[in-house]
Amino acid sequence: MEDQGGFGAWLGRQLRRQGMSQAELAQRLDVTRAAVSAWVTGRAEPRLEKIRAIEEILGLSTGSVMTLDDVPDSAGHVVWYHRPAHKDGGRELGNPAAFAFDSDLRVLAREATQNSLDERYDHGRSVRVRYTLHEISGERLYRFLEALRWDELEAHYKAAADAATKVGRILANGLQEMRESSSLLLLRVDDYNANGLIGPEYDDGRFSAVVRRQLDSHDKSSSAGGSFGLGKAVLWATSQLGLVLINSTLSEAHEGRTARRVIGRLDLPWRRVNGKDYAGPAWLGEPDAQRGGTACSWWADPGTVEALELQRDNDAPGTSFLIVGAHDGTGEATTLEEMHEVLVKSLAENFWASMVSTATEQPMLEASVIALRDGQVVKAAERVDPREHEPARVRALRAFLAGETVEQLTSDEDVVSTTVRLGLPALRQPAASASEPPAAHDAVLLLTPTTDDDKAPNKIVCMRGSRMVVMSRSVTDLPLGVRRFQAVLLAGLATGSEEEDAYAAEKFLRAAEPPEHNDWKKTDDLTAMYLRGAATRIQEFRAGMLAEVRKLVRTPEKKSEDGPTVLRELLSLDLPSPPRSPGFPTVGAVEGIVRPDGAWQVRVEVRLPQREDPWIMAPVLRFATRSGPKPLVGWAELVPESHCELVDGKLLRFTSGARTAAFTGVSDVGSHPVAAQMSVVEVDLTRPKEAGS
Repeated sequence: MEDQGGFGAWLGRQLRRQGMSQAELAQRLDVTRAAVSAWVTGRAEPRLEKIRAIEEILGLSTGSVMTLDDVPDSAGHVVWYHRPAHKDGGRELGNPAAFAFDSDLRVLAREATQNSLDERYDHGRSVRVRYTLHEISGERLYRFLEALRWDELEAHYKAAADAATKVGRILANGLQEMRESSSLLLLRVDDYNANGLIGPEYDDGRFSAVVRRQLDSHDKSSSAGGSFGLGKAVLWATSQLGLVLINSTLSEAHEGRTARRVIGRLDLPWRRVNGKDYAGPAWLGEPDAQRGGTACSWWADPGTVEALELQRDNDAPGTSFLIVGAHDGTGEATTLEEMHEVLVKSLAENFWASMVSTATEQPMLEASVIALRDGQVVKAAERVDPREHEPARVRALRAFLAGETVEQLTSDEDVVSTTVRLGLPALRQPAASASEPPAAHDAVLLLTPTTDDDKAPNKIVCMRGSRMVVMSRSVTDLPLGVRRFQAVLLAGLATGSEEEDAYAAEKFLRAAEPPEHNDWKKTDDLTAMYLRGAATRIQEFRAGMLAEVRKLVRTPEKKSEDGPTVLRELLSLDLPSPPRSPGFPTVGAVEGIVRPDGAWQVRVEVRLPQREDPWIMAPVLRFATRSGPKPLVGWAELVPESHCELVDGKLLRFTSGARTAAFTGVSDVGSHPVAAQMSVVEVDLTRPKEAGS
């Protein structure tokens, strides 16, 4: 009874199910409206004769009020509710939020795990996240589809699977795969020691932000990884059927209950079924008669949860998301074993620092992956061990957390630590405070040697808050013969500081992250929240961290000559003269990716010869070819990062006296001779008069 919340919560559920208002019940019972309100809110309980009358009015069996039974309770009272089409004729042919990210397993692991970390309930314990790949067929598939009420969905899928639209083609492919293989791939993401989807059904709260709204991140804390409310859309985008089922154990009771709050959401494009138009989304749940039959969450019985493949390990708070018809959008991982490997690698790459523990402190995160086929293990549960994937970086972070860093590298196990200053600009709308807001924050930079078999040495990875990796950058322009290393930059609350500047840095860097949370750069949020100069502070911070790394790895000069004279003479070598530096700026390093919109995004580091006057150059982007001329591609955007500024929208003026600079460019998709995925690009620097040649 305590879990069910008592008579008041029970009575409220029965009224909602039957679409009966408190005033109507009061009239039929011949009591005041205030009396019914007091019953529903738990301030009073009715007399025995009124209890019997309530059972009769609600059509319940005798004794239902005494036992607080919900009749019917679970699957027998669940329906699919499809949102009617807009009366103005507007149509959505898909959920735009689902296209903000690539719909692949690597991105899913990053976004879903980040959300779980943001929802950490008890900060003294780890959030436990488990990914379960489960391919079902035969009797298990039949039972699942029956619990899902698949027969009510088939007509909607048939109408929505239109090959003329992108979403329709994905749906058609998912349906075809299920028919041909007579199987269905489910991917369940469970988290434990998380808040769960608490909150009311329709008003503000975690439940409505995830289940009913778009672009609502709900979590307003500065340390949260997400800020756009887009990450949850990846769950639906990873489903070829656009379907996700949810089972949540709540950290705060709703309607007096905490266990097995279940609902399903289906994202389809506009469609016409049996002469009626539907807008897009649909929900599986209990009909809410007070809202015209809209489906809301229900308290499922254990049998229904098991049939829907939503069973949880224990009663710890958290949420299980079941992606129905899961797939890897890249097409590279097609088997259970391959998908298992992709998930493990993504978790290790993005969250290794969140999984680091010390002798006195548990890790923020524990993550594991398992693959099943009809309940039988195909790939055993693998707990992601950060030491196996990032040994050097784990050593660096552990040394910092244990207070064991040094000032100078003397061995392969040493970890050196320094700080990088982050300037904090003023907010456009500062909060009322008696004290001046902090003007700067000292981020922590860690560096340690790595082994010769490290496939990607000499990089710096940056993070804040929950220590999810935000960005990774190669460090170039290093001295000859420098020891291979890995560097880690901790900013904001990731430094372990609870001072005001750490919180201010979290807020600033969060505003500087794009929806993918994979960079710190100029964003619309940054310019909207902060006064002019905010983007410059980011550029200075990026340049400062690279400069500090180069300083740490530079071999100190010897001021004395030690050792026997004979040995010094034997080891004396006449080094060749250093090569002459070119007389003009050259491209030092280029990093690039193909964005979801089909554009190339490249980050270019430039070497600058010594000169008092500033250099003015035109960056040129070309598609590489095996022979013949290389087609010139236009720039859609050029963003200076360090020691340069944009002139006339297409030229770069490099700072006088600077030896290096960096900028980022995005190609103009309209000028591509072929799709970006089929191309290799080259970046060059030319004098302005040569830019069009």
